[in-house]
Amino acid sequence: MPPVWVSAVLGGLFVLVALAISDLVQTRHSIRRVYPIVGRLRYLVEKIGPELRQYIVTNDLEERPFNRSQRSWVYQTAKGVNSAVGFGTQHDVSRPGSFHFLPSPFPTLNEEAPTAGAPRVIGPRRPRPFAPRSRVNIAPMSFGALSEAAVRALALGAAEAGCYINTGEGGLSPHHLSGGGDVIFQIGPAKYGVRTPDGGLDWERLRELGNNPQVRAIEIKIGQGAKPGKGGILPAAKVTLEIAAIRGIPAGQSSNSPNRWSDFSNTDELIDFIERVKDTVPVPVGVKLVVGDGAFIDALATARADGGRGPDYVSVDGAEGGTGAAPLSLTDHMGVPLHDAIVTVDDAYRRHGVREDITVVAAGRIITGADAAYAIALGADMVGIARGFLFSIGCIQALRCHTNECPTGVATQNRWRQRGLVPTQKRTRVANYATAVREDLMVVTRAVGLLSPGELRREHVEIVIDIGKRMRVSDLYPYPPLALQVLDLDEVRAARLAG
Repeated sequence: MPPVWVSAVLGGLFVLVALAISDLVQTRHSIRRVYPIVGRLRYLVEKIGPELRQYIVTNDLEERPFNRSQRSWVYQTAKGVNSAVGFGTQHDVSRPGSFHFLPSPFPTLNEEAPTAGAPRVIGPRRPRPFAPRSRVNIAPMSFGALSEAAVRALALGAAEAGCYINTGEGGLSPHHLSGGGDVIFQIGPAKYGVRTPDGGLDWERLRELGNNPQVRAIEIKIGQGAKPGKGGILPAAKVTLEIAAIRGIPAGQSSNSPNRWSDFSNTDELIDFIERVKDTVPVPVGVKLVVGDGAFIDALATARADGGRGPDYVSVDGAEGGTGAAPLSLTDHMGVPLHDAIVTVDDAYRRHGVREDITVVAAGRIITGADAAYAIALGADMVGIARGFLFSIGCIQALRCHTNECPTGVATQNRWRQRGLVPTQKRTRVANYATAVREDLMVVTRAVGLLSPGELRREHVEIVIDIGKRMRVSDLYPYPPLALQVLDLDEVRAARLAG
């Protein structure tokens, strides 16, 4: 009987010969047919290509949607380690599109403005208004697209940091409620979680959820940044028995949400629908949308000005927003980028004199406090962050969200892959990251000489429009003439310090 190692070698050779013969006779793959065995390496490299490029090919500023510099900042702040940079910026500060805040010669002292403070109350006239505790919150992400472990980690960390978490359109799960914190319940065209067997809206179930003390607002999803005009896509492998029960759909079958609501087909019908939801639940009701034609936003503002009808808040998703799965054409070429979208919404409500009646939430590739500060300067009241929080719990941007093969357990329903993500351990990283973004936001705010992020305006930022040419953002996006509302910041500062 030959030694074990000889048997192993012979067995290995037999496998290689079998693979080579298989490659030579198959007709589907030309590379393998011409280069047996070796040709298989191509598929291995393709499979692990994103991971390889992250570490041995691209530099710190090359990758998309988030480069290594951005991801490293999230990882470091989430772990509570030193996130400062040395030797100066790696960014080309003269690159067109770059934005720069204008520092004050007399920055605000840390003790004058220690924290960001609370943003405006959402729906102050509703029976149960929502007073968010944080300007930085967790943007919509569904249970199904994300794993149970990921949702629990986010919910626990959000409650610890005083943020709210948005359910996404996949329904309200026990995991969203597990932290005991504030939750926004989002409803998409498929009505997951409040769906009747025939696909209609279960108004009694909606009433029940709206009276849950943890549910602080209802959000009607009209469009999503990475796929406006396309419904949610959940592969069959992700539709477990639990997810199917929460959503009200068959288990083990692909779940494709309709690309728009069947309950309304124009702005007037949408507003009527919003009002019916507001009559059903005591909490504020908002809409999530991707900006296209500004006339639609103007119509929403008109309805608010004429009779106080319509959403209590508008969640603006930029075209650069993320998703677990979407068609490439929509991801790359549909919708208005976030910064232009914020201005469109802010200006519309200003023109009609009702900007103080509405809350604007902005989301789309926001990672740092500077990103949040720019969104707020343009006209947002708060920001929602999705992928940044995923990085905080271990996402490595493997770009496998749609395959159920996420290697870190974040975007998969595979129990084995979820083992590495321990919610009770990752919750602290979620809270650390949220706290770091808020403090980073305050660093920018103080440097500009302000007391609160709510005082940031477009005139506090310049944008590079060409090499050697800069423009105040207030000139690039001028405020509507009849609603300029530029604060006398010296008076505001003196009043706040005095009182």
